[in-house]
Amino acid sequence: MSNQFANAVYYPSWYCYKGRPPSCLDTASIRLIFYAFVGLPQTPSSRPEAKVFSVNENGTLRAIDDWADNDKVVDGEKGCLAAIAKLKSENPHIKTIVSIGGGSSSKEFPALAKSRKARRIFAQQIKEFCDAHQLDGVDIDWEHPQTPEAGQDYLLFLQAIREVLPATDYLLTSALPVGEYCLKHLDLPAVAALLDFLNLMAYDFTGGWTDVCGHHAQLLPPCVNLDEMHPTLRKSGQRGVDYIVTHGFPSRKVLLGIPVYARFFCQALGPGQLFEGAGEMDYSDLPDEWVENADVDEGCATASFVDCDGDKGFVSFDVPSTVRVKARYAKALDLGGLFYWTGAGDRTGDESLVAAGWDELQSE
Repeated sequence: MSNQFANAVYYPSWYCYKGRPPSCLDTASIRLIFYAFVGLPQTPSSRPEAKVFSVNENGTLRAIDDWADNDKVVDGEKGCLAAIAKLKSENPHIKTIVSIGGGSSSKEFPALAKSRKARRIFAQQIKEFCDAHQLDGVDIDWEHPQTPEAGQDYLLFLQAIREVLPATDYLLTSALPVGEYCLKHLDLPAVAALLDFLNLMAYDFTGGWTDVCGHHAQLLPPCVNLDEMHPTLRKSGQRGVDYIVTHGFPSRKVLLGIPVYARFFCQALGPGQLFEGAGEMDYSDLPDEWVENADVDEGCATASFVDCDGDKGFVSFDVPSTVRVKARYAKALDLGGLFYWTGAGDRTGDESLVAAGWDELQSE
């Protein structure tokens, strides 16, 4: 994939319950699919027949949702993993990667990464898993190493995986936030030597956990003078890219993240305001009016809508024109491309975010 831009999507297995199987993905616009998630459930499966697909602190794997992975009929196959393998066989330009961890399944990573034995067990089992399901590699979504010790263990973990999954035969990627609270603890040049791509999660800058609302995936902040802005509104995709590149991570290995979902802030009318409750909605579930009449700022690559007639308040999301801005930015900085959380939450036709990004990446 070194001679072209990557356009990658995450496919979460739970979308098979929403009537969105892997076949819903826009395969013409995709070059990588991350199957999410296998890894790190808080409790073992109670089903005695559960297969080994997730990960424990000792490095062994176990399933989070064995029914979705292996039993539910999806796209005419038995389980989403078989459906993903089928999709790949029908679209040989696509590579598939299993993603381990995620926001709710990362608590076992610190103990796992600290143990040399557990790292080795995990590496061997994930190789067997990839081979069994015709997958091209593994994505580590540890959210997030936040101490110097965790940063060192993260590197040792990647090294153990790469020893068993050589770069000539397998892809190794990792999802990381834009925040320095995590990135400052990582030896980024050493990490870069092991990874094919770093999936930079350039979204979730604001949400129910922040004290004011704002655009949750802005490429640039809306004000040049950051000192004049509320601290919550200072985060940006560009800031994250600048940090990792200036600290020794090759730009060509960076995929810039695009959210295919909106965040809403009840009772708020614009960035920087207080709100009463917050939530998220898939881009595909947004009312047509919100997308068609969005307030778009291409300079910052933001779009929003104020739900005056309903209860959602200020709503922040991307639209095709903002994704094109981000794609042009990725090309200008010679990034590796874009990725989307999630491909299954996209709209179709001219309103597709995944297609807009791909078209712009391929344009002259």
